[in-house]
Amino acid sequence: MPEPHAPASWRIGLPHTTAAVPIARALVRTALVDIGSTADTDTAELLTAELVANAVEHAPGHDPIELVIELLPTSCQVEVRDSSPVPPGDLTDPSPDDEPDPWQEHGRGLLLIRTLSSSCGHRPTESGKAVWFTLRAPADH
Repeated sequence: MPEPHAPASWRIGLPHTTAAVPIARALVRTALVDIGSTADTDTAELLTAELVANAVEHAPGHDPIELVIELLPTSCQVEVRDSSPVPPGDLTDPSPDDEPDPWQEHGRGLLLIRTLSSSCGHRPTESGKAVWFTLRAPADH
């Protein structure tokens, strides 16, 4: 059985534009593949794209968005920081009003994050907020 990889982390500033979404996806995939993580890279990319797209859409101004990727031996955590102190919809205990309208294009991002991640949440920061998710590596690796 291979040795678990050593912890590693990256902190990257992204532009406050929609161009940040594919950049963030590529950065997460590269980080996971380069370190040999067994976390699901497709899921990590999808959830990262949701967090970054939400930050671009909902955080006012043009301050950069910060992507933080932390890789641990049994999991990865991705955090997106923006300048808005307003928390996202509840990530951990949604109310019935949080269910997306099936006829709308938007509104499924937080549902995807709640459903596909091992854990997720948000916290205030000195300059706004951070929204994060964790993916566990499969137990058989």
